[in-house]
Amino acid sequence: MANKGKNRYSKLIEDVFAQHYTKGAKDVSFERDDLVRTAKKLKIKLPKNLGDIIYSFRYRTDFPESIRQATPAGLEWIIRPTGPAKYKFCLTSMPRIIPNNLLAETKIPDATPGIIAKYAVNDEQGLLAKLRYNRLIDIFTGITCYSLQNHLRTTVPNMGQIETDEIYVGVDQRGAQYVFPIQAKGGTDQLGIVQIEQDFAMCSVKFPLLMCRPIAAQFLDDDLIALFSFEKGKSGIAVIAEKHYRLVPPEEVKDEDLASYCNRSF
Repeated sequence: MANKGKNRYSKLIEDVFAQHYTKGAKDVSFERDDLVRTAKKLKIKLPKNLGDIIYSFRYRTDFPESIRQATPAGLEWIIRPTGPAKYKFCLTSMPRIIPNNLLAETKIPDATPGIIAKYAVNDEQGLLAKLRYNRLIDIFTGITCYSLQNHLRTTVPNMGQIETDEIYVGVDQRGAQYVFPIQAKGGTDQLGIVQIEQDFAMCSVKFPLLMCRPIAAQFLDDDLIALFSFEKGKSGIAVIAEKHYRLVPPEEVKDEDLASYCNRSF
């Protein structure tokens, strides 16, 4: 996004926050119409897609300094959906999901078809294709998985409309069945905890009989992919696994790599 867009968005979100915030508040509710009214007041041209303002502060851009100053130590603001065209600033200790740069890589023989590799770009669609052709969801989870649907858009109570990049279903050796909602990020966008919250909520509505294991995926570079899985407990959502997979030509998986992998703990 251009700096002009960032400045415009920052002015809007800053003013909306100030309108509704009271000192010490842990959440701040607002509606999409607040963005429209504030844009008129500040004489700011709105984007055609109002949702891009919310998306920007979830996955691309830090909040303005005035909002960050209203944040208790150890916490950060996020924007959660609370219904159709309704949102809430909330405090959390894990706003975005950041890959661990010190984590060991695992080489995987790249099974991406040549024509797909040639035309896939470093974005969400390219990432989803590489996950699918290399069976990385199966490898990561240890469960036999199948792609069920791309870009599921649905409405969830108390959230409104949400979108999940891809849905996998799977079965393990016991016969237990799972649903894996996948969120993918390419480029400079970051993974956000709000998407994982939405996926848990979606699974409880759409797949109540299946074990829900949300997965997040991000390109670290063109052939290095970080995968995360999550669980939901009494203290909230937590990362339970993170792995980094490097897609390489088969001949680049050396004997010493295989020996090293055999000695790793799961």
